[in-house]
Amino acid sequence: MSKATNEAEAGVRRHGGRYIYEELRRQILTLQLKPGAPLDEVSLAEQFGLSRSPVRDALARLISEGLVTILPNRTTLVTPLEIEEFPKYVSALDLIQRAVTRLAALHRTQEDLAILNKADAAYMKAVESGDAEVLTERNKQLHMAIAHAANNPYFVGYYERLLGEGQRLTHLHFDYTVTSPHATRLGNDHSEIIDAIARKDADLAEKLAHEHTMLFQKRFLDYMRQNMTESIAIV
Repeated sequence: MSKATNEAEAGVRRHGGRYIYEELRRQILTLQLKPGAPLDEVSLAEQFGLSRSPVRDALARLISEGLVTILPNRTTLVTPLEIEEFPKYVSALDLIQRAVTRLAALHRTQEDLAILNKADAAYMKAVESGDAEVLTERNKQLHMAIAHAANNPYFVGYYERLLGEGQRLTHLHFDYTVTSPHATRLGNDHSEIIDAIARKDADLAEKLAHEHTMLFQKRFLDYMRQNMTESIAIV
């Protein structure tokens, strides 16, 4: 087999693995693939019409992001949503969200501000559309832009993993958040944070980041109080 043929096939495998990763990630984050659902390499390879190699690559990437878990018996499954661990999740999110937002206020550049404002505009457009999948992606992109503005790469990977978990939790209670008369509605959630970053007010930026986390917690707990039985059923 020629070198050109080998390179072409390698390109197909890389593209196939990326497609499988993106599709599985989308299904996991939107709960189309339920927490705890088994993921079998052979079945997935048949489903996507590819070999097991790109499937294995996609699963490895999802494992690194915490969205897929391998059990001691080698069973691979969608990482369960452990609702009882929610307080620990919020504590971790609050700590790192405060840190990256404070650092963003201290280190942001004009280019960072342009990226943040563009990301916020995309988020607000998604809010108006009511599309949960797009909204959670735009929200994550905005917060990752804050993380990059913080200019400390050690925070980025862990923060991205926490935000991914937050996407699943948001999809769990999204309909309640936007339709319930008792829920806190989505809206211009980030403008004050971006303004504090723009003014390099690190104390205010950190304070607003904390309040932002507490708002997410309130929305989720309000949902849980109204829908406890249904929520626990998918853990």
